[in-house]
Order: sequence, then C-alpha cells, then structure tokens
Amino acid sequence: MNKVLLTAAVTGAGDTLKKNPNVPVTPKEIADSAIESAKAGATVAHVHARDPETGGISHNVDHYREIVDRIRESETDVIINITAGGGGDFIPSLDTPAAGGNGTDIQSPAERHKPVGELLPEMCTLDCGSTNFGNMIYMSPTDWLRDQAKLIQDSGVKPELECFDTGHIRFANQLVKEGLVDGDPMYQFCLGIPWGAEADAETMQYMKGRIPEHASWSAFGIGRMQMPMASQAAMLGGNIRVGLEDNIYLSKGVPATNEQLVDKAVTMLNGIDMEPMTPAEARDLYNLRKGGRS
Repeated sequence: MNKVLLTAAVTGAGDTLKKNPNVPVTPKEIADSAIESAKAGATVAHVHARDPETGGISHNVDHYREIVDRIRESETDVIINITAGGGGDFIPSLDTPAAGGNGTDIQSPAERHKPVGELLPEMCTLDCGSTNFGNMIYMSPTDWLRDQAKLIQDSGVKPELECFDTGHIRFANQLVKEGLVDGDPMYQFCLGIPWGAEADAETMQYMKGRIPEHASWSAFGIGRMQMPMASQAAMLGGNIRVGLEDNIYLSKGVPATNEQLVDKAVTMLNGIDMEPMTPAEARDLYNLRKGGRS
C-alpha cells in the first residue's frame, strides 16, 4: 500500500474559536489535540501557540515549550512541526500607513525563529514570500527569509517551504539554489487563501511542475476544499494536510475536531489504496532528527 505523510494542523492563529468550540487554545488543549490526531493516524502535528487568555496568536516561547513538552512526554509518537511564520501581519491603515493599523504584528527573523531554535522540533514552516491575506498583508521580505532560512539550517531543523503563490516557489527554489536548505527540500502548497494560489487541480499541477525533481511536496486547501485538495495531492504523489487551522467543519454546519478530520483523511486514503506513514517511517524517509537531536 502506498504511503503519504499526513499533517494535522491543529489550531492556527485565526479567529475560529467563536465558530467552533473544539478549536484548541491552551497549551494543554493543543498538545492533547496533537496527540489525539496522531492516534487517529496523523504523521505530523503542525503547531501554533495561542494566548490562553484571549485565544489569539501567541509568540510566547513558554507556551510553545509546554505544548512541545506535553507531546514529547506522551506515549504517542508524532513528528512536531512548529510554525516559524508568526509576526508577519501588517494591517493597512490610511491613518498610519507607514506603521500599519490596529493588529499589526511584525517580528524580525530572529524573533520568528526563537521557538524553533530553543525547542528544536523535527520540522518547522518557512513562509516563502509576502502575500495579500484577505485585507491583511503577510510580510516576509526576501532578505529576512534568507536570514531565517540560515537560522533554521544552523539549528538542524527541517524547513517546510510554504508557498502561497507561484512566486513563492520561485523564491523557495532560490533558497535551495543558494544552499540555504539542506538535503532534499520539502514544499507545501497553500491553496485557496484569498488572495493567493487557487485551490484547484490545475494550480496544484503547475506548482508541482515548478519544484526540483528531488523535492517532496504536500498541499492543502482551506474550508470546503480541504478534502478535495487532500485527495488530489495524494493521487498526484504528494503529501497531505488537514486540521482545524484550515477548516473547522466536518461537513456543512457540523463543527469538527482534529481527530475527526484526520480520521476522514485516513478513510479517504484507504479508499485509494493509500495510508499514512508512521512518524518513524517519515523520519527515515525525510532524514528528520527526532526531537532536534542527532
């Protein structure tokens, strides 16, 4: 049976709790959800931290540390993938165009890297460019990305090169060309986010055709396109991602849990004669260092 790496993106930073009370917020809830997702079949848990008081984004390393420690101390194995894309939110404002409006949250490359550098997960994300994100601008300038890629490289953590549009693939390829990514690169196609790459088969095929031959790739769609894009990616030879960061419903109007979405993805894979890799299989295939250690 063919195998794919299945990532559960368990929470994200969006204002989703009001729509789905199952979205994990506290470090314990996030860790527990990652563990339950792994039990349901997830190979990787993609982790954001949230402020336990507000439910909003948190850059607090202690919040990340509690999440990671709880996962590592559990009896359930799962690859940990920490986001390194926080602190890139620029809210346009005509009143303060240079500084941005209320909610603007910009961190330096070193600040974005801090949870990764201190906690040394097996993987982390690297968002490979700026993009219009709804009415917000996600800012990740190229020189900053080079600095961040070098920090990740020096830490020994495997970067997952997040590409929200086709130009991001061009720059991710440039990072590889410049020697800032060790080993075979891993790409993630982030599809359907306004106003980035479209969530459809044609876009996925195009992006797949623009990465190096020795690279691996994964793709996800948001909202109702989560499962269609997961199915499409698996059939095209890619890895897949599901979870409450990208989609909060199991079916129309029915709030999901992460483990339900993982279970649904596993059922989909079984239907096309595939199954998720185990964390051990993925570490071996992608040369990941467990817990950041050699």
